[in-house]
Amino acid sequence: MRALKLSTSAAVVIAALAGTAALATTTPASAASYRCKTSSHTVDDPSYSGPDSDNWDFDVTLCAIRSGGYIYTTATVYWDGPYTAKNRSTLTFNKAKFQLQTKRSVSGTDPVVKSGAYTGLEHALEHSSGNGNGNGSYSTGTLKSKAGSSRYLADGYIQLDWSGDGKSYRSPILFTASPVV
Repeated sequence: MRALKLSTSAAVVIAALAGTAALATTTPASAASYRCKTSSHTVDDPSYSGPDSDNWDFDVTLCAIRSGGYIYTTATVYWDGPYTAKNRSTLTFNKAKFQLQTKRSVSGTDPVVKSGAYTGLEHALEHSSGNGNGNGSYSTGTLKSKAGSSRYLADGYIQLDWSGDGKSYRSPILFTASPVV
C-alpha cells in the first residue's frame, strides 16, 4: 500500500510539473485570441507568355494580439501556383519576400511601429509541393512591440522579383490588414 501511495504522489508531482512546463512554453503566438483577417490576390507571372497557366493565387492571413503590454503580429502566406511552377523550380524568382508590419491605428495613414522582411518566402515558393503543383504555405516569425494606449494592427505585403523579366522587385502586392487590437 505504501508503494501505491508513493507512486500516486509521484504521478501527481510529475503531472503538476508537466502542467507547469506546458504553461511556461505557451506564448502569445499560440494563443487563441489573435484577431486575424485573410485576403486574396492573384498574380500573373510576367516573365512567362507560353500556353500554360502561369497565375499564382495568394491568400494571406494577418494576425495581431495585445498581451502583457505588448503587441504581437504574425502572418501566414498560402498559395496555389501554376502546375508548371514545380517544373521550373528555382528559376521562377530572383527574390521574394513578405514584409510584415505592426502599425498603430490612427485616422489617415497608419504609421509603422515595427517591420520585418521575411525572405524565406522565395525558397518556400520555389520548393512548393502538393501533388506536383505549386501549392504551399509560409509563416513569418512574430513581431513584438511595446504597446501604448493606442490601437494596433498587423499589415503586410508580398514583393516578387521574377526571373527572366529583367526587372527587380515589382510593386507590392497588398493585403487586408488584421482587425485592430
